[in-house]
Amino acid sequence: MPAPEVSAEALAARLSALGLTTRVLDHTRHTSIEAEVPETLTAEMWREVLEVLAQADRFGLLATSLGGRTLWAAVNKAVPPTGDVRGPGHQR
Repeated sequence: MPAPEVSAEALAARLSALGLTTRVLDHTRHTSIEAEVPETLTAEMWREVLEVLAQADRFGLLATSLGGRTLWAAVNKAVPPTGDVRGPGHQR
């Protein structure tokens, strides 16, 4: 499985190839990709965009009352290992 940063960049590149302008934002636990959705996006393009977004850990669409639409996708970063991940009830 590719590193989360590589996955996020690959998603952004695929969305860009579909004609969307993307932004990649780094967060503590995930990397997000955002893209403005033009009103002229055809049904076929929506299917292709959804195929790309399905590769993310989470995705969604923000729509404003002014007509703006922004797609977002998030790729989780690897969680650093800790000493005991079994929880406080199982510690020795």
